[in-house]
Amino acid sequence: MEKRNAQAISRKEDWQLSMHLKICKWCRAYEQKLKILDDILRRKLSQKENTEINDSDIQGFKSKVLKNLDL
Repeated sequence: MEKRNAQAISRKEDWQLSMHLKICKWCRAYEQKLKILDDILRRKLSQKENTEINDSDIQGFKSKVLKNLDL
């Protein structure tokens, strides 16, 4: 799933992933969470003039994720 988000994948890989997602509820759930995280990161980067992510951004993001996961 990460590969598909980062770059184009072959038709065969896309079909295999689609078929797997039809039968695996855990991977479907993971895919939904991955989409949410990607959206959050895109919005964060588009809000800043400086598109570099610093250590405080990373720590803040980790804290928010852990809080949402109740860890």
